[in-house]
Amino acid sequence: MSEKKISVAIDGPSGAGKSTVAKALAKRFHLVYVDTGAIYRTVGLAAQRADVSSKDAEAIIALLPGLLIDIAYDAEGTQRMLLNGEDVSDEIRTPKSSIYASDVSAIPAVRAFLMDMQRGMAERYSVVMDGRDIGTVVLPKADLKIFLTASAEERARRRYIELQQRGSVATFAEVLRDIEYRDLQDSTRAAAPLKPAEDAVFIDSSHLSFEESVEAAAKLVREKLGE
Repeated sequence: MSEKKISVAIDGPSGAGKSTVAKALAKRFHLVYVDTGAIYRTVGLAAQRADVSSKDAEAIIALLPGLLIDIAYDAEGTQRMLLNGEDVSDEIRTPKSSIYASDVSAIPAVRAFLMDMQRGMAERYSVVMDGRDIGTVVLPKADLKIFLTASAEERARRRYIELQQRGSVATFAEVLRDIEYRDLQDSTRAAAPLKPAEDAVFIDSSHLSFEESVEAAAKLVREKLGE
């Protein structure tokens, strides 16, 4: 692949497999993986710790000047989120954090606060970045835009299994409810709602295995960027 910095944007609803596919692409094509959802989850965690409601935009905005959010990568290349120097990568993966992430991401001031961080990564590195408005807002000139989706039930099933493996006591019904809540919030918010970019390529992973999803995305990378 050429020395020119490239960018791959992967958007889609919660639980569609964006992060796992993006990580695999990053490894295969030697790109830097940026999980933007984790960044919003970190802001949400800060609000939780401050005992601020996820719906209290004014209080959340007031927290922003005191937040130092950084991205680090471990020896395996896995993204780690740091909040004021503390690694909170595991703490931000709870169902409550999912709700907070959805709510705080609907606040324009929060999106503006984090925009420079996200765009700065794409300026410094060749990246694969996943989220909900990467191809439409964050990286509108990305070399390749993918919209990865799956049915709500399938996404909830995957997330439920993941949470069970982490020892969570969340029920499938709770996980499905959270998925449906995020879908509604993310697609109807006024600030950068979830929607595919006009030039995005769709991949429906409802009936695809992880390997099949990765291969479908990798094929697009090879076609668009030329390997």
